[in-house]
Amino acid sequence: MTEFDGISPRIDTDPESVERGLVTLVLTLVELLRQLMERQALRRVDDGDLTEAQIERIGTTLMLLEQRMAELRDHFGLSPEDLNIDLGPLGTLLPKGE
Repeated sequence: MTEFDGISPRIDTDPESVERGLVTLVLTLVELLRQLMERQALRRVDDGDLTEAQIERIGTTLMLLEQRMAELRDHFGLSPEDLNIDLGPLGTLLPKGE
């Protein structure tokens, strides 16, 4: 009898699958935070709270973060849709088309 004999067959213990799930979860959280930061920045721009230099710096930072997220998704073979976790009756975590 091995230590895994008592594990439910519904739990995927394949290391590659577990790693992919963890990467998906982490990238989903980073994407959620990126989108929230982007929305907050747009609100501040609309409110006129930022200087031109601040707007430029935020825009550059958000573009670089979005580019890096795309690189990470490509590296791990994930699509943007893979990061949009289905929360059942609540819908999806991220807005559609984001």
